[in-house]
Amino acid sequence: MSSENKCGICGEIHHTYPALTFAYPNSYYWLSEEQKNTYNIYIDADFCTIEYPDRADRFIRVVLKQKIMKSSRYLEYGLWVYLNEEDFEDYKANFNNENHETVYFGWLSNALPDYQFEKSIAMDVKSKPGNERPEVYPQLDFSHPFVVDFYHGITREEAEKRIHNMPTTISQ
Repeated sequence: MSSENKCGICGEIHHTYPALTFAYPNSYYWLSEEQKNTYNIYIDADFCTIEYPDRADRFIRVVLKQKIMKSSRYLEYGLWVYLNEEDFEDYKANFNNENHETVYFGWLSNALPDYQFEKSIAMDVKSKPGNERPEVYPQLDFSHPFVVDFYHGITREEAEKRIHNMPTTISQ
């Protein structure tokens, strides 16, 4: 199997699959323009907070690597997860600490194409040394087709279908 892929977007040959990234968490996407102008919102490449009248939601950018069966390759996603206030503040306080390694509990905050999400999926969020974005792993006891695919892998054809059916960065 070749490690080269012709990009359906730019037409160039790439040696790895592109990461499929989400510009922001679904909670931000679902806000009306009026709400975006009313609520206190902070969003950058790594953090997002949305302060509603009755609560605040906190999100961080993470990486999920979905195994491709019968290969050593992964389909990588740039996602957002919701963290509770304590974990969010700990992650933020240690954001520039190259030696900080811990595991947080979070909730997947993007709906991946090809899956139906009636509720969010529980995730283990593992911070990594060297200031890399945390990597997430769905909790094994959560019953959902995405969790099954994460732990058993998807076919190369399925990975390539997802790449070609979704822009490299999507806004939901």
